[in-house]
Amino acid sequence: MDVVTGTTGTLVLAGTPIGDVADAPPRLAAELETADVVAAEDTRRLRRLTQALGIHTTGRVVSYFEGNESARTPELVEALLGGARVLLVTDAGMPSVSDPGYRLVAAAVEKNIKVTAVPGPSAVLTALALSALPVDRFCFEGFLPRKAGERLGKLREVADERRTMVFFEAPHRLDDTLAAMSEVFGADRRAAVCRELTKTYEEVKRGPLGELAVWAAEGVRGEITVVVEGAADSGAEELDAEELVRRVQVREEAGERRKEAIAAVAAAAGLPKREVFDAVVAAKNAARNGPSDGKGLS
Repeated sequence: MDVVTGTTGTLVLAGTPIGDVADAPPRLAAELETADVVAAEDTRRLRRLTQALGIHTTGRVVSYFEGNESARTPELVEALLGGARVLLVTDAGMPSVSDPGYRLVAAAVEKNIKVTAVPGPSAVLTALALSALPVDRFCFEGFLPRKAGERLGKLREVADERRTMVFFEAPHRLDDTLAAMSEVFGADRRAAVCRELTKTYEEVKRGPLGELAVWAAEGVRGEITVVVEGAADSGAEELDAEELVRRVQVREEAGERRKEAIAAVAAAAGLPKREVFDAVVAAKNAARNGPSDGKGLS
């Protein structure tokens, strides 16, 4: 890859419209026109975007997507070290948010290369704002696993999450996902399905998960973002030692290390980590020294 000699360059992460091209941030056009290298998730979509903006790229355009991210990252870092201004864009929204970008950012930071951003539209924040659910605290969970068993496991892992949760989902899996959420979170848990945000056929469907699952069974099309209300605060006093141990076990079974699982359960319950740790140790000792009732930790 050609590089620009001189001082170390700059990596620019640029947000692109999630639907309406008029939402493109003003700086995006200037960066696209002047960057030495434009790394795009889909070069054809980039071409359509530049045409819609009425501009032309002058730098080299290369593809940067999930399939070549690992191989292309060193090439882009080399260009940055040579002084190039590298602009990274994805199909829609901000790079690195469930899109390519994390590897390049990490590699650039490791080499002390400047990383900056052109803020732009975000499906996560747009869906949150439109959901009518609490947004003072939220977490982004991205795409759930495709396999039913793994999907249920992930949902059980966040079943006690009290923050509003945001998920991405493919339209052909939405009905199964909402049904699984209804099973794990409860059919009455409030949620919002945001479809085709900022596009011509934008739709926000709000309601209990059970009702949304029935609605989605008829078939839904377009880009989907799902916002789900967090779990109700049950109060730390209602969580006995057995329940604390159970929650730690659920997280461990989902792949978390015990230390992280204990910290997460303590934070969610509003308890000191030591209290959860003591409950886990007591359960482990009881399982080792007495008759097993299937509730202890190994």
